[in-house]
Amino acid sequence: MILGLLLAGVVAVVAIISCSRDLNKLNPNALPVAGYFSTGDQILAGTNATYAVLHSVNLVGREWFFLHDLRSDDVAAGGGQLEVPRAQILNGATDPTNSVMNAVWNNLYTAIHRANTVIVNGPNVKDNTALRDRCVGEAKFLRAWAYFELLSMWGGVPVYTAPILVPNQYAARSKEADVYTLIIKDLQDAAAALPGKSAYGAADLGRATKAAAYALLGRVLMQNGDYAGAKAALLNVPTTGADGYALTDRYLDNFEEETEFNKESIFEISFYDKKDANFNWGGASVGDGPTADQTTVRNQEFCPVAWRNLLPSDRVLNEFENTAFGAAKTDPRFTYNVYKTGDHYAPGDTATLTDGDQNGASSTFHGNPLKTSWRKYTLMYKMDKASMNFYPGGDNMRLIRFAEVLLMLAECENELGNTGPAVGYLNQIRDRASVAMPHYPTAQFPVANSTDITKAIMHEKTAEMSCEEVRNIDILRWRKKGYFTVDPLPYFQKNKDELLPIPQAELDNNPKLGSSGVSKQNPGY
Repeated sequence: MILGLLLAGVVAVVAIISCSRDLNKLNPNALPVAGYFSTGDQILAGTNATYAVLHSVNLVGREWFFLHDLRSDDVAAGGGQLEVPRAQILNGATDPTNSVMNAVWNNLYTAIHRANTVIVNGPNVKDNTALRDRCVGEAKFLRAWAYFELLSMWGGVPVYTAPILVPNQYAARSKEADVYTLIIKDLQDAAAALPGKSAYGAADLGRATKAAAYALLGRVLMQNGDYAGAKAALLNVPTTGADGYALTDRYLDNFEEETEFNKESIFEISFYDKKDANFNWGGASVGDGPTADQTTVRNQEFCPVAWRNLLPSDRVLNEFENTAFGAAKTDPRFTYNVYKTGDHYAPGDTATLTDGDQNGASSTFHGNPLKTSWRKYTLMYKMDKASMNFYPGGDNMRLIRFAEVLLMLAECENELGNTGPAVGYLNQIRDRASVAMPHYPTAQFPVANSTDITKAIMHEKTAEMSCEEVRNIDILRWRKKGYFTVDPLPYFQKNKDELLPIPQAELDNNPKLGSSGVSKQNPGY
């Protein structure tokens, strides 16, 4: 399955096959790889094509955020139309044919193929070596991101580091440690090659930067148990000067269209509001295609007055500090993350959300039923109900932001025995002007020792980053360390549900899959 998709990548060698030797020719309308990627403009086009995969319906535009959130305990089923493949993932019934899982797997490998094309052909470019080196750095960052996505969901996977050009270039599954080695080396190379954010003009916003490479490297090393290495990488994210990052005063600036590429955003995926209530589902009938402007359908999927397919889990709702339940202050991030019945929305807060507006299930808030929905990445702050009957938007997805860097540093310091600095990083998060929560220690989170601080970190990660596609990765790391007394996923079976199944099409089509000592299929499937 991978190979069929990869061969349709950036540049393909197309042969016209016939029983006649005279017709066995190259397509004169298709450039062979050997004749391309010899200029800076061409290597840039290949790099841009790699980013384009990330924007697509099968990655960050839609299926990617579903797969992450459905594998976590941040969400519950909301509206009445959560399709069967999504419900399977949410309920722990994923099988190798699941279409959502397959879409993400296939498109991650498409991104890898395109990144490989840039990386391998980079040395051919002589006319603009500075651009060439930057593009190769970007491609290594994107390849590392894609392999880490695969690794964290499927474990050891087939590794390809060069473009696939013929149908028999299959690879066996690699060991997890070997995939980590490749990812770490790619990110180290990317960090060395990439500039800071100030080097990019308006037309290049959204490209990977040195800080993005270090932040992702920190995330990867932490997941691999190397907290000292993760700390060192994260401390390379600058906090001063033109390339520096800081928390925004207003929390919601991280999720609204007008405040994209702000001082907190380290890496985000760009989308464009076409103003026509259209979404690029991938079909030519609605003007979609590889060069079409791409929206994201996230607003439609989660919005209270739209499909509302996923809503905040009871765990998330009950995690926020509240004066009615013993806290010194009610955490304003509850309101920033969640809409509930009675809340106002639309320009000028002229509309009021009702139970009837929110189709489907209710949540349970401290034992009582309450209709709630996600607020993050929805457009209700600037649109009324009628306008959102069906409305994909152009709100960029922030994949890495500075708040996560601080939270990761807190975890690293705590794991390394530095409890004071760990608490200090948590308090920086709580000091955000629009949040202003009391410093730790609090009555509910005393932070007297490392165990207490771990609980505070887990709490703060939910309050700050719920439904931002990081919780499922955190669960994997914290489960291994024994930090849960009860597993967060009610269906969890040990030696099965840590990983997703290898897709059936890959099992059927890759004859080398299990030939390296790593089983073809993950345990339990």
